[in-house]
Amino acid sequence: MSKPASLPVAFEPEFIAGLRQIFEEKIPFNHLLGLKITRLEPAAVAARIDMRPDLVGHFAYNRLHGGVISAGLDAMGGLAVMAAIGAKHMDEVPMDRLHRFAKLGTIDLRIDYLRPGIGSHFELRAEVLRLGSRVATTRMEFLGPQGELMSAGAAAYIVS
Repeated sequence: MSKPASLPVAFEPEFIAGLRQIFEEKIPFNHLLGLKITRLEPAAVAARIDMRPDLVGHFAYNRLHGGVISAGLDAMGGLAVMAAIGAKHMDEVPMDRLHRFAKLGTIDLRIDYLRPGIGSHFELRAEVLRLGSRVATTRMEFLGPQGELMSAGAAAYIVS
């Protein structure tokens, strides 16, 4: 993914821990999948899903269902928006910035499935293309174990 101009921001440990807890533990679907943040920066985020024996039983033929891929990419787009909003409002304490995410919602989502979701693990990436006062636009990628692009997405989120 190409990167937009980086925001010169270093997130506080409290903000990172709070955002990780919201994303990995408080969103039941993310928790079920074992979606784990691997990169959290103002301009881009990444996470990983490891296939587990208990997940394989839920998905036909040891592959991730398109709905799981779509939901994962949607979650990543939302995480990218959260990071961008967090960077934009560094004048606020971390807890106040984390409360801003309660109003975040998907208003448009498009996923292009390029290859079947087969693999031992997957990397999901997202970046914000534009953060407006009411709407944010993102681009997301779903990558296989060798880094091959398996699905790509674009989404818009309400941020007011």
